[in-house]
Amino acid sequence: MKAIALISGGLDSLLAAKLIAKQDIEVVGLRFKTPFYRKSRNNLSNLGIEIKEVDIGDEFLKLVAKPRYGYGANINPCIDCKILMLTKAKELMEQFSAKFVITGEVLGQRPMSQHRQALELIEEKSGLEGLLLRPLSGRLLPRTIPEKEGWVNRNNLLDFNGRGRKSQMVLAKALGIKEYAQPAGGCLLTDQEFAKKLKDLINYKELNMNSVELLKIGRHFRISRSTKLIVGRNELENERIVNLAQEDNYLFMPTDIAGPTALGRGIFNEDLIKLSCRITCRYCDLNGKITSNIFYSRIPKKEDKVLNVSAIDDSQLISFRI
Repeated sequence: MKAIALISGGLDSLLAAKLIAKQDIEVVGLRFKTPFYRKSRNNLSNLGIEIKEVDIGDEFLKLVAKPRYGYGANINPCIDCKILMLTKAKELMEQFSAKFVITGEVLGQRPMSQHRQALELIEEKSGLEGLLLRPLSGRLLPRTIPEKEGWVNRNNLLDFNGRGRKSQMVLAKALGIKEYAQPAGGCLLTDQEFAKKLKDLINYKELNMNSVELLKIGRHFRISRSTKLIVGRNELENERIVNLAQEDNYLFMPTDIAGPTALGRGIFNEDLIKLSCRITCRYCDLNGKITSNIFYSRIPKKEDKVLNVSAIDDSQLISFRI
């Protein structure tokens, strides 16, 4: 007997997979990759089950831009997200010879996606009616096919309910799980500052994988309706910005002092080039100087041009900051 378990790297999904594995069922873990999940610090190889990673990034971007069931507190489409992942899991059941699917969802834990009606909706829309088992709250939910068929003993399922985490931590200790991510820390879409920048991308129809990767670094400025500037905050971000630059983008950096690399994306004229140089200058180490030379170039052209500019005032800068 085989089952597929959705593995996020968080504690609940690890516990659910281990509980079912203890019932002599072979569990295959699916870890879905999107640009919005922070990489888990857990060593999942210690879980004792096979983990398969599935990239759903492109489909997920379309979902984020226009979710059918709306957003949570920020820009997190939790119901649509879960439906997409479970639909993919259902498609893979035959490939892995799996009879049912497991998640770590807990009744009442998440206000948007884990109340009873949402759990029922997710099960229905993913096409997994009767085949979706939530072991941590199993005794509080209707019997599933795995229970009716005797594949899973309902008495070994749990009755976790609500937002508390104490029961999960006690169970983790009993199951020998020592490392796990803290709750609510895995998805960037729940982060208020990240959500603000992502909404800007959606509003200006600039949502793509490369632009999302840029959201994870730097300071972001909307300097016109069709132009954006991203300024690195340290050496690693400066390198990342250069690596993410695309054709027709502009790069800005100081020539004579320490300072950031900035990436300009969109439609530029002379005024916007000068503004970008002034914003870049604002984050340079001026050491008492009033102006700095900022060179800029348009990719893939190799010719560099230089402007001597003063730093933009913070009172002006704030109007451009996303």
